[in-house]
Amino acid sequence: MNETTRTYDVVVIGAGPVGENVAERARAAGLSTVIVERELIGGECSFWACDPSKALLRPVVARADARRVPGLGQAVAGPLDVEAVLAHRDKMSSYWKDEDQVDWLNSVSVDLIRGHGRLTGPKQVAVQTPDGETIALTARHAVAVSTGTRAALPPIPGIDTVRPWTSREATSADKVPGRLAVVGGGVVAVEMATAWQALGSQVTMLVLEDALLQRMEPFAGELVTDGLREAGVDIRFETSVTSLAREDGEVHITLADGGQLTADEILLATGRAPNTRDLGLETIGLTPGNWLKVDDTFRVTDVADGWFYAVGDVNHRALMTHQGKYQARIAGTVIGARAKGEPVDDAPWGTHAATADHAAVPQVVFTTPEVASVGLTTREAEQSGRRIKVVDYDLARVAGAHQYSEDYRGHARMLIDTDRDTVVGVTFAGPGVGELVHSATIAVAGEIPLDRLWHAVPAFPTLGEIWLRLLETHRG
Repeated sequence: MNETTRTYDVVVIGAGPVGENVAERARAAGLSTVIVERELIGGECSFWACDPSKALLRPVVARADARRVPGLGQAVAGPLDVEAVLAHRDKMSSYWKDEDQVDWLNSVSVDLIRGHGRLTGPKQVAVQTPDGETIALTARHAVAVSTGTRAALPPIPGIDTVRPWTSREATSADKVPGRLAVVGGGVVAVEMATAWQALGSQVTMLVLEDALLQRMEPFAGELVTDGLREAGVDIRFETSVTSLAREDGEVHITLADGGQLTADEILLATGRAPNTRDLGLETIGLTPGNWLKVDDTFRVTDVADGWFYAVGDVNHRALMTHQGKYQARIAGTVIGARAKGEPVDDAPWGTHAATADHAAVPQVVFTTPEVASVGLTTREAEQSGRRIKVVDYDLARVAGAHQYSEDYRGHARMLIDTDRDTVVGVTFAGPGVGELVHSATIAVAGEIPLDRLWHAVPAFPTLGEIWLRLLETHRG
């Protein structure tokens, strides 16, 4: 070993939560491991996504809930303390410093190299460090890529001149724009519209489709639409942007119908693209910029000899931090098993197979109201060829909802595989439902027979009583 050439059992490129967990699991298996990162250790989630966005949203959701509780409405009638909210966001983002993350890597004996890592051939990675040094890394067993995604920006004329917000700017901005245009209707769009409207922006949403949250059950998008409009958000469906320009600090937006809109900032929440453009994929026969297709143990299927892994958002299976960390725990463990020549349990729900990516992905949308889901939607279940029964229930009829707030509005749906008599999908929409999602995840991932689920008694009076009502409705 010398200053510019090093050999490890495992090389991980990308030190977000996913890469960190791959490295930790590989190291726990007894393999020497190094992780390479060109930005902050902790990645998108810690600094520009999960942590800062939820820090912005928590006061918004808490105030909305409190306003519906007798005795509290008047106490929380005023505006949010913007300075305090942004200060809390900064604290939750560790002030965009990663010393704690570095300390954690040291505590699990994973080496760190700061710089831009690129593949140069099978099991070979070259790192360009900030001081201009090149470090050549060789992996004895595996290279794992966990480089995540970036905002995918549409080819709108003038986009390069307006300095648009992406999710990064939307979660890290240090002042509230007077007028914010949000292009998109997915999770980032609705969450950031919720946050910035509550913090004082006048938000206009420009949505190409005819509904919000189109990958979820339709009632979820409908309830979120109602909540945003009640908060003052202007939502325009079936609307597209044809050109952009920034003049005198303002963003001028031209719409396909000829209409004009002026804003102080514009957020483009129009999807994600993989961070694989400058990764050296061409040196191992892959196409730069593409998603990396993997099997259920996270080996990249188009690379021979099984040494190359892609974990987290970059493989396009389930673009959420918690699911990426689940993948990482499996990938790091299976790399360790293969390095030692141990048996690999890659059967469905096995130790080394990411079955939940297909069957039980949980998600929460932190809007007012919240949306929580796991497993299949009705459309997905029907497309899969399953025979299903759809069970719906008005969440406002549950006793716990009456305790939660006045004028509670919400809805629940449970999908039953009638051949197997198990739950394959659940969606809740309503205040406070985010805390229900793990019970649904257990039901779906555990493939619990409905006759046994009937004996899981929910406490009274809680929102969790929805489980009893859904099962009663199913039984008739």
